[in-house]
Amino acid sequence: MINKRIKVLKQLLSKIEANIPLKDKENLSISKATVGWQLDHTLKVFNAVSEWTANSNPDDYTWEFSLWRSILLPLRYIPRGKARAPKYVLPPETITTETLNAQLKTAKKHVIILKTLPKNAYFKHHIFGMLSKKQTLRFLEMHTYHHLKIITDILNT
Repeated sequence: MINKRIKVLKQLLSKIEANIPLKDKENLSISKATVGWQLDHTLKVFNAVSEWTANSNPDDYTWEFSLWRSILLPLRYIPRGKARAPKYVLPPETITTETLNAQLKTAKKHVIILKTLPKNAYFKHHIFGMLSKKQTLRFLEMHTYHHLKIITDILNT
């Protein structure tokens, strides 16, 4: 199951890479943010969550019930416009191809690291609570997919 999630994350990162040349595209009827904003935010989240998980102490992981996690993770769904990104994962005023490529390179390295982590490595999410490695991979998949869908909608209308 972990190998499948890792493969999906690699595919999603490839889609991010393919959209970098379109970073300046926008469609205000879909989002106030450009394609570049979506890409930068997605990569910032991917890298921050990966770092947190890699630095977590697996002995501290404890399972707790979360209604939102139990509903949204299996559906791989994040409702649009319902949550606000924490400041540390907000993109800068100017987004460059170079910064996107650098973040993408880091994200690809994180995928390799994530694969090797113990199953109780975790990420503590502000809504979903403690996510095990498997759940963290699912969250990264879900969050990345969410923003790629917004990008697709921006580009297709």
